[in-house]
Amino acid sequence: MVRLLISTGEVSGDLQGGLLVSALRAEAEERGVPLEIVALGGERMRAAGATLLANTTPMGAIGLWEALPLVLPTLRVQRRVSRWLRRTPPDAVVLIDYMGANINLGLKVKRRLPGTPILYYIAPQEWAFRVGDGSSTRLIGFTDRILAIFPEEARFYGARGAQVNWVGHPLLDTLNDLPERDQARAQLGLAEHERLLLLLPASRQQELRYLLPPLAAAAAQLQRQVPGLRVMVPAGQAAFEPVLGDLLASAGLQAEVVPAETANRLRPQLYAAADLALTKSGTVNLELALRGVPQVVGYRVSRPTAWIMEHVLRFDLDHISPVNLVLGERLLPELLQNHLTAEEVLAEALPLLQSEAARQRMLEGYGRLRTALGEPGVTRRAAAAILDAVPSAPAP
Repeated sequence: MVRLLISTGEVSGDLQGGLLVSALRAEAEERGVPLEIVALGGERMRAAGATLLANTTPMGAIGLWEALPLVLPTLRVQRRVSRWLRRTPPDAVVLIDYMGANINLGLKVKRRLPGTPILYYIAPQEWAFRVGDGSSTRLIGFTDRILAIFPEEARFYGARGAQVNWVGHPLLDTLNDLPERDQARAQLGLAEHERLLLLLPASRQQELRYLLPPLAAAAAQLQRQVPGLRVMVPAGQAAFEPVLGDLLASAGLQAEVVPAETANRLRPQLYAAADLALTKSGTVNLELALRGVPQVVGYRVSRPTAWIMEHVLRFDLDHISPVNLVLGERLLPELLQNHLTAEEVLAEALPLLQSEAARQRMLEGYGRLRTALGEPGVTRRAAAAILDAVPSAPAP
């Protein structure tokens, strides 16, 4: 029996973790290796076959101020993990994104179980941002292998002495059997004259508070200016559903809130049918790009956090959206902090609904992005590398 511990957090980590768990089970079956996967993650990982030590999808925040309410829940999870490590040490540990918590876990495993392989899949995007003097990361010291999803990520860590495999981006494995646009529109009940705007503001509580008001206000103005514009708002978490309706109504927006469970199931249809998305920065930008949905990106943190990031941490980056980061250019409009206003969102969004040339420029950039992300089969390559690190799980 091979026992793996996989650790991630937030909604995007659970999405990637679920894909990886499925691939690990398939790879282990092909090798004839009994496999147990224990995870810090969410319902997608549980549905894929992992046993959850704790649900960490609600435990995500950007910034020191925003993270304060999560300190006690995080400590409780850490104590639970420590007890589990003492009772049932794993054969390998896989860390997925979730920088702060996973670095602490990696250091703990390295100290307590020094012979246990530690692999980092979807490492922190230190290749994309700079903090302070830009000195190197701590994770190289405890990680035996990094499974990089971006080519620049592989170059960054490889140049600093890490053992790296570039496996490609796992979202490439989700592109099979996508519904046709007409089929998706019919399933969503869209009339022939209607166009669909997706509002995707939040997978974290703080994002709901800071991002939804300006994005919803912009969507309301778009609805007044573009005839037949229907707005759907997939809930990032079930906990968001009770408050979304009130927030959208206060913006004067007529929109349909899609419950989180339904949104997960209908995600392919929503993306196939969409004409435009107003969204946060994150993995969702890559999902939309790979499915050909034009988008406008916004992001905002609290003023104290913004001040600390600029003046204390000296945080610096050229782009915030992973689409722009991979391409090294400003393909997607990015409206940050004080620039995230309904008026500026509207100015960027209207051409994407009214100008075929503007849409085509973005779609052409999406084609270049697709080429830069690698080839399908990503999660199986990652799963094979993980099991290769366990001596009792030989290759088939």
